[in-house]
Amino acid sequence: MAVARNSLRGFLTHAKDALRSAIKSNQKVTLVIGNESADLDSMSCQILYAYVRSMAPPKNAFTPLYIPVTNMSASGINMRPEFRAVFKWANIEPAHLITLDDLPALSEIQAKLKPENTRWILVDHNALQGQLGRIYSSRIHGVIDHHDDEGKVPKDTGDEPHIIEKSGSCTSLVTNFIRPTWDALSGSALSSGASHAQGDSLSDDDAVIKRWDASVAQLGLASIVIDTANLEDKSKTTEHDRKAVEYLEAKILLCPQMATTFDRTAFYEAVDAAKKDIGSLRLQDILQKDYKEWEQNDCQKLGISSVVKPISFLQDKANEEASSPSSKVFTDQLQSFAKDRDLDLYSIMTTSTSPNGDFQRELLLWAFNNRAVSWAKSFAETSGEELGLEDWDGASDVAASEGNGQWRRVWWQRQVQHSRKRVAPLLRQAHSS
Repeated sequence: MAVARNSLRGFLTHAKDALRSAIKSNQKVTLVIGNESADLDSMSCQILYAYVRSMAPPKNAFTPLYIPVTNMSASGINMRPEFRAVFKWANIEPAHLITLDDLPALSEIQAKLKPENTRWILVDHNALQGQLGRIYSSRIHGVIDHHDDEGKVPKDTGDEPHIIEKSGSCTSLVTNFIRPTWDALSGSALSSGASHAQGDSLSDDDAVIKRWDASVAQLGLASIVIDTANLEDKSKTTEHDRKAVEYLEAKILLCPQMATTFDRTAFYEAVDAAKKDIGSLRLQDILQKDYKEWEQNDCQKLGISSVVKPISFLQDKANEEASSPSSKVFTDQLQSFAKDRDLDLYSIMTTSTSPNGDFQRELLLWAFNNRAVSWAKSFAETSGEELGLEDWDGASDVAASEGNGQWRRVWWQRQVQHSRKRVAPLLRQAHSS
């Protein structure tokens, strides 16, 4: 039985309770999960997919309820100021998110959440990583993603989608996929007593649903405009993104309470400012905030942190936190971060604005053993031209180091259109070259 039409807040509350009950009584569950960086795009597209899909599930759905899981611990929300900004428009709070903390501990997850009782839909990635991947990879039955296809999801996913296409934001692909269902719901599926839900004094059910739709649309719109620079980044923006933005913006403008004040540019600027407001975070949290890792076939591990500030900002942050500032404080922090995650190769990708107002990228790469050194050098040789790698002119004690089985370089990445979505596959390919 489909979930009754509800607000996003009501849906997430119901989904969290249902997950808790399913774990306790060994019931079947369908989980929609984004990638382990748990950024705005992953968070919004998993919620959007689960919200609409649960109110009109396929006839042969494994379960009628789709539960969106944000692929991080609840404490990670504090590292994402952009989440809090967007939650305000979506009328939800951090406590409404379903996170890894709502799943059983890894030491007992296989017993309490039996693989045969689960189905997983991947959004914003197409290969389930880490311990979850080792346990549940055979239970993946759908994917919507905009990264390179790793061939881990079966081509035949039945009633669930198998969509892996280029787009600036994965939320765009999700929006366009669920659009027919959402329109049908908004047009005819008015919930019983909707006008009295959550203390709403409106007497018009249609107005309530338009308000609910507008709140959900703002959640989706936020990630798309952030990932495409409000559709102005020509190297990222695709027709998928333009169609999704047009559709979501129309949903917002259908709501009288929001139509008179909504301005997409102002909305984008507010979310973008929140995303870049990381000054209060500690360096380790900044590195973790948008972090992803991969394990190669020979068990060598690669980790990449994406940061919305330049390396000079990170150096200053390290010295601010140190009891005795020195030239080694920053690199010691990076090494500690990598060691805690058993990384063989670690990279930091930064974005910032130059004094002339130009968008710029830096790329730091650090190999921690002989095999990883060969890997890193292969990447530099095979991908340097495509990425436009040029010698970095920052602090010499950070820029280059070699010896004792390690190798580190920092470059300006002049081909700024290439984000981690392209750099990560290049790094992984270099491992086998």
